[in-house]
Amino acid sequence: MQPGKPDPKSRRVEVVAADLPLHCPTPAMALWNSHPRVFLPIETTGEALCPYCGTHYTLTGPAPKGH
Repeated sequence: MQPGKPDPKSRRVEVVAADLPLHCPTPAMALWNSHPRVFLPIETTGEALCPYCGTHYTLTGPAPKGH
């Protein structure tokens, strides 16, 4: 890893059905340095990538009912 570059592993987030609808930044992220909120469609593929910050989200556990 190069100095000054973010660790790619730190940009992976696992979410569960209770976290849906998924948006980035999440409530757990610091808001003072965040990008605009964007909703991410994760229900179909089980994965989503934020177009602003590149955070990779993975849906774990059972799929939500009705999706």
